[in-house]
Amino acid sequence: TQGTILPAPNFNPVMDAQLLGGALQGICCEKDVLIEILTQRCNSQRLMIAEAYRDMYGRDLITDLKENLSHHFKDIMVGLMYPPASYDAHELWHALKGVDTEEKCLIDILASRSNMEIFQMKEAYLMQYNSDLQQDIDSDTSGHFRDTLMNLAQGTRMEGYADPSTAVQDAMILWEACQQKTGEHKNMLQMILCNRSQQQLWMVFQEFQNISGQDIVDAINECYDGYFQELLVAIVLCIRDKPSYFAYRLYNAIHDFGFHNKTVIRILIARSEIDLMNIRQRYKERYGKSLFHDIKHFASGHYESALLAICAGDTEDY
Repeated sequence: TQGTILPAPNFNPVMDAQLLGGALQGICCEKDVLIEILTQRCNSQRLMIAEAYRDMYGRDLITDLKENLSHHFKDIMVGLMYPPASYDAHELWHALKGVDTEEKCLIDILASRSNMEIFQMKEAYLMQYNSDLQQDIDSDTSGHFRDTLMNLAQGTRMEGYADPSTAVQDAMILWEACQQKTGEHKNMLQMILCNRSQQQLWMVFQEFQNISGQDIVDAINECYDGYFQELLVAIVLCIRDKPSYFAYRLYNAIHDFGFHNKTVIRILIARSEIDLMNIRQRYKERYGKSLFHDIKHFASGHYESALLAICAGDTEDY
């Protein structure tokens, strides 16, 4: 694992639950205590703390966090308390059922998750919201963007299989799809990108470059537009190097949208135990400044402290 949050040594869920209870039930909420505990325990440990908290106080920790906290700080502390699949389901639900559909959130999650992660997320979605993820995608999005999301949400990407001869055929189909742009070609394009194995697609992208003299990302950007184009590019980038994709998304969220809090929070929490160390590394290599530095520059207060604690940083990152 290349995460920034690791299991805490000498872990004592009862003691942590007691400290959280004291922090939440005092006259003024001790936010530093919440940050110190919740950002320094791995997810499975946080779930054990929630259980100990319920036994001790007869109350739900998530509910107490929601009642005592506000704004983005609340979003982080509550988000940390969900198991990964439940957190993805929570984010997808709000992206689909909020006032406006948040297409970029749908893209980030569905383009980057494995078959197993998608399967678990769909189960969590059904349990939490008594609703079917694929049906909700169907009713809340449209066109080829919807079709591609629906395909990804099936979680049926082949695994481990690669065949050089079909890679050439697939590359030809992709090249044609970028030339012709008919509905049928768009379907073929998304079918290949959503269903071929990662190893297969590596070969397909190489063959595409050989045939067209162009990188597949440049070709997609030239030929398509809107969320359909963004989703196709996200799939390609995630196949190639997931940490680079998330570094790019964080940089955009921090610099292009006046600090898009939801995106920053979602990526930091979701990747904190998977590859956030790699994402930090790619961020610094690509953009010159560290992720730690940029968060420090744009966020403030306990919200900043919580983000930085999840991001984790070395002295040279200040």
